[in-house]
Amino acid sequence: MTYNIAILPGDGIGPEVTAQAKKALEAIADIYNHTFKYKEALMGAIAIDKTGNPLPEETLDACEAADAILFGAIGDPKYDNDPSAKVRPEQGLLRLRKSLGLFCNIRPVKAYEELIGKSPLKRHIISGTDISIYRELTGGIYFGEKHLSEDGQVASDGCKYSVEEIERMAHLAFKEAQKRRKKLTLVDKANVLETSRLWRKTVTAMGPQYPDVELDFLFVDNAAMQLILNPKQFDVILTENLFGDIISDEASVIGGSIGLLASASIGKDNALFEPIHGSFPQGAGKDIANPLASILSAAMLLNHLGLTEEAEAIERAVEKSLELGITTQDINPDNPFSTSKVGDFIADYILNQEDSNINFTNVHMGQSTII
Repeated sequence: MTYNIAILPGDGIGPEVTAQAKKALEAIADIYNHTFKYKEALMGAIAIDKTGNPLPEETLDACEAADAILFGAIGDPKYDNDPSAKVRPEQGLLRLRKSLGLFCNIRPVKAYEELIGKSPLKRHIISGTDISIYRELTGGIYFGEKHLSEDGQVASDGCKYSVEEIERMAHLAFKEAQKRRKKLTLVDKANVLETSRLWRKTVTAMGPQYPDVELDFLFVDNAAMQLILNPKQFDVILTENLFGDIISDEASVIGGSIGLLASASIGKDNALFEPIHGSFPQGAGKDIANPLASILSAAMLLNHLGLTEEAEAIERAVEKSLELGITTQDINPDNPFSTSKVGDFIADYILNQEDSNINFTNVHMGQSTII
């Protein structure tokens, strides 16, 4: 099969980590007889520097024409540290999400055994955690009507949701739960907020359409506590924009490294995949950034295209890299591997999964070559 993929390397370490994700995709193409056609385009600070626009029209056109989009990172200190800047890199990503109708953010959170020691939570609490968070991305209080009184003493932000917005999110979350452990938790504040009551009423009414999925509910304050006390109880979490923003960031500490957290933003006709980490400008060009989140984002991209077996091959390669310690300095400070070496290993493992662990270890210490 042939697939068109838009690549938006972005800023900082974005180009380096997306390059490693492309290595993984090329290995998948070789093994599974696919063709990935890439269209690289500008977005973010680099786009501002070259065109004055954080999302040039050519980039938007490339994204609209693609089967999927792989994005690196966005942001630059010269804009972050200038509060007077009228054009900012982040405006490009926000406009892209709005233009493509990317209403659903998906963030997997998994506790890898090799990284549990790096989590601030205890092993017995987080071991076995595997959660998928579905956050509504284009509605709610972030996009509601805003008002500031003339004297600057009173401000308000409106929160609004429609049944249609809720249903399209809930269908995706229910279907994901069917593929997993068949449990869906709606996180809301239905004891206080009218919008949350609409979420709960709408999702409850949809439950009979998915009789194999157990549906339960948690108020957001309790859910935040339960994520720390017993994260293993969760399978798929469904929630609105503000709550999802908070809950997903809270959950990100469970795995032990932000360098492994991938995400997807899904719409009706388009989908974008990106690591959740920032542009890490201090590490740009040094070949030290962790590429695994970008590589796992590529696995999510394959899943979106219906290439489940191919996605699982990337996930196995990532798990093997962690098992063998072929990781960057944020995970393996005593014997770190470079960004590009980790990417090489992932590609090699996909292509040569039957080789021994010893051979893989030696290859990436420069001691031998896979034949």
